[in-house]
Amino acid sequence: METDNTKIVRTRDVMNKQILTVDGMATAREAAAIMRSERVFSLLVTKRHENDAWGILVVQDFVKGVIIPGRSPDDVNVYEIMTKPIITVPADMDIRYAARLIYRAGIRRAPVEDKGEIVGMISLSSLILDNDLF
Repeated sequence: METDNTKIVRTRDVMNKQILTVDGMATAREAAAIMRSERVFSLLVTKRHENDAWGILVVQDFVKGVIIPGRSPDDVNVYEIMTKPIITVPADMDIRYAARLIYRAGIRRAPVEDKGEIVGMISLSSLILDNDLF
């Protein structure tokens, strides 16, 4: 039986450590301004209290919740269009499994969690474009 000598790359090794957040009460316009200025495609939505769940706001949420229904971005709050709860990926997970989880869940990115804390973000595109995996 052959052994696999492939070096295991962990999620923490390839994640983006920049974590940007927005309050659920912020308007869609305010959230879009943060995303534009920071040049990111997602924001974590902060918990309201200790027992609350994290949310995530992605570009597609603006399309589905603001543009298509013809609503004003000043009249839409983040909590109305975000996804909550979020799917997180363990920091020590092999990226082969992390990529499979993200892909099968039908999402493009997921926060990385270590001991209950969000420590980064991983996306399918960043696995290919922002790393030396290929």
